[in-house]
Amino acid sequence: MITSTSNTQIKNLIQLQKKNKARKEQGVFVAEGRKLFEEIKELDKSKVVKVYFSEQFVKIQKAEGIEIENYAEKIPFEIVQDNVFLASCETLTPQGILSIVKQPVYSLDELLHQNKIRLLILEDLRDPGNLGTIIRTAEGAGVTGILLSKECVDLFNPKVIRSTMGAIFRMPFVYTTDFLKTLSFLKTEKVRIYAAHLESSVVYSTVDYRGNTAFLIGNEANGLSRESTALADQTVRIPMGGQVESLNAAVAAAILMYERAKQLEYKF
Repeated sequence: MITSTSNTQIKNLIQLQKKNKARKEQGVFVAEGRKLFEEIKELDKSKVVKVYFSEQFVKIQKAEGIEIENYAEKIPFEIVQDNVFLASCETLTPQGILSIVKQPVYSLDELLHQNKIRLLILEDLRDPGNLGTIIRTAEGAGVTGILLSKECVDLFNPKVIRSTMGAIFRMPFVYTTDFLKTLSFLKTEKVRIYAAHLESSVVYSTVDYRGNTAFLIGNEANGLSRESTALADQTVRIPMGGQVESLNAAVAAAILMYERAKQLEYKF
């Protein structure tokens, strides 16, 4: 049992929670909670590098007649003293499981070789909660892949991971180093780009999204850049009443994604 926060593994676990650089160097991320552990275990348990169980979690499992060795299903694990486990977590009320998981890697080619291309493109999103919610919603709305500019928040940030509710394991994504060049390439691949823009004269629900499409969503504070907007095939706006000037990025993305899903009659 690990009984000290000075333990090398615990120090590394904390670094992986807090530092994007550490996650990139090791090619892993931390998934906190029982649901995420069981989802990745069912999907592909070889992706789990190691799992850490709190002492209390192990006791609860044993009281229910479950040996922790059987629950782990041959995945390498450590049992951690409760106070040390708590110090390793990002949440205030942890569920007793921290998993170190290999980061999935996708290519733009994989995103484009689909029977029907339904992309979401994110420019400089900074809020981890927004990104996690968007990924979760994208799966529900039948999106086939997500493109992110290099300035977007780290997708493997613990708050993003928790907000995806497991969709992180199933939604293909690519960070692009040259955002504008990638947008131009999509156009050559016959993918029509629709940019959510406050100044558009076109209401989003009047457009046909049944072909190969991509929705372009901008930064929470500044919206889309002029350069990316110029590369869109069409700008669209979401009508709003009252004195509201704009919608939350995740809400705007959800409205557009589900309009497309509706037009496709939810045939994912």
